[in-house]
Amino acid sequence: MADDKKTLRCSFCGKPESQVHRMIQGPGVRICDECVQLCMSILDDGYSAAAEDGIEDMNDLPTPREIHEVLDQYVIGQEAAKVALSVAVYNHYKRIYFGGDEDVELQKSNILMIGPTGSGKTLFAQTLARVLKVPFAIADATTLTEAGYVGDDVENILLRLLQAADFDVELAERGIIYVDEIDKIARKSE
Repeated sequence: MADDKKTLRCSFCGKPESQVHRMIQGPGVRICDECVQLCMSILDDGYSAAAEDGIEDMNDLPTPREIHEVLDQYVIGQEAAKVALSVAVYNHYKRIYFGGDEDVELQKSNILMIGPTGSGKTLFAQTLARVLKVPFAIADATTLTEAGYVGDDVENILLRLLQAADFDVELAERGIIYVDEIDKIARKSE
């Protein structure tokens, strides 16, 4: 029993000093090299996951050519749309990152995609969100109503975007909201 108390053990895994390569000791605590390695791998996973959460600065932003190449992998045809979207999205995110710089003036740009059903509008938006590593939310314009009425309102759309961003407001601010079926609203009002 007396020998058991004198044996130095890792405070995390409980292994005795004789079973590990190295033991680091602090005031009232010890950690073996195996637990240090495990902690390092957990921390590394956390840092790499955080880095993949989104584009942190302009250096991480894909160029219009890189955006176009990824769109080529997912969308067949629509070359003019791919070029226009690649440049528009690049300029949009450039405006976000240089927004505070008074020397650079970039106009705000939203994108309106029109085309027949099945032409790939939703696929474009989803693919762009994947390329840019930003959250994505789809809203159906035909179900949008004023706040307080039955149906979706703007707050619900923003909530969906926040949910897609795991409630990370900063990430959601760079996200994409895709409002579908806008053309159906004009038909309803006629």
